[in-house]
Amino acid sequence: MNKSKLVEEVFKMRFDDVFSRFQQKRLTCEEASALLGVSVSTFFRKRQRSLSDEFNGIFDQRLGKPSPNRAADKEVDFITKLYSSRFQGFTASHFYSFAKREYGLKKSYTWTKNKLQEHGLISKSSKGGKHRKRREPKPMVGMMLHQDGSTHHWIPALDYNLDLIITLDDATSKITSGFFVEQEGTLSTFQAIEETIKSFGLFCSLYTDRGSHYFYTPKAGKKVDKDALTQVGRALKQLGIQHIAAYSPEARGRSERAFRTIQDRLPKEFSLFNITTIAEANKYLKDKFIPAYNNEFARKATSDESAFVPWVGNSLKDILCIQEQRIVQKDNTVRYGGLILQIPKNDFRPHYVKASVTVHRYSDYSLAIFYGHLCIGKYNHLGKLIDCSNELKKAINQ
Repeated sequence: MNKSKLVEEVFKMRFDDVFSRFQQKRLTCEEASALLGVSVSTFFRKRQRSLSDEFNGIFDQRLGKPSPNRAADKEVDFITKLYSSRFQGFTASHFYSFAKREYGLKKSYTWTKNKLQEHGLISKSSKGGKHRKRREPKPMVGMMLHQDGSTHHWIPALDYNLDLIITLDDATSKITSGFFVEQEGTLSTFQAIEETIKSFGLFCSLYTDRGSHYFYTPKAGKKVDKDALTQVGRALKQLGIQHIAAYSPEARGRSERAFRTIQDRLPKEFSLFNITTIAEANKYLKDKFIPAYNNEFARKATSDESAFVPWVGNSLKDILCIQEQRIVQKDNTVRYGGLILQIPKNDFRPHYVKASVTVHRYSDYSLAIFYGHLCIGKYNHLGKLIDCSNELKKAINQ
């Protein structure tokens, strides 16, 4: 006997006893209702039903009838077969968001999770979440961005780890930039900042860990030196962006939680779609995963105002790059990173021997040499000169 029928039979036994005493006027209507644990009006309806010629001994007319809200068997069959065939190992939340997005699943998350649990495809959680200290998010988008990297075996088809660089907005948890590189560093940081500024605008502050490419830390575990700037610190200062160092895991909680979710989901999706290269992974990340992640997890900021400011200054590329000073050799060349960069002749100066110049190294590893504000040479990643004579003439004439 199922649980519903047992409850119904027990209630009927109690009802028969109470109703009998009520008819004998040993109990008032209110007393009888209280003994049955129902309202006076419900007791009245059940009395009427029990005295009816059509009464079959069952008070609950829902027994034996399918719920109007119950999904058809084919819907249950569809999600269980779909999960078993392609999504084993996905959490209920990950599977639900993916099935809703890609397969048009209409049922609720709770229904989906319960059906998967009933069929033994996922297990019930044994504990709740960890206790966390909450820091209120910034009220406006663009007030603070978090940036962090995560080393992980992101692409199961590859036999080595990659670094995923994620930048997200504190007010909304929306990812503004994300991509894979073989190793996190200064250039990957510049790429992420440039992508964010080009897509959304200049922001107020950047919150990062105390990695060596972000800050100089004179003593391990101590405060960072805000006067001795790294390349990242110098670029942020030029852009007027405040650089904030995190001193505890809780301080980076938003990015840490984002990475936990991404680490659980992304490798499974790469396997699902047979993604085997970094280029394919970056394309999927930008075109599919990040828009879906933002749609599911990004929240509305407290304020409708935005702290992002459109970038209208000079080339971002020449701020968000590694800049290093060099002295020009007697043959008008500059030694940099094992390369010999030849400065071409121009009309600005007869030569640059012993002149102090600045070498710019960009995110794509191309190079340029600047004499003050004037670019006097551009080079590919192998140090081969790229013709920039027309740009130089234009700059000299200005």
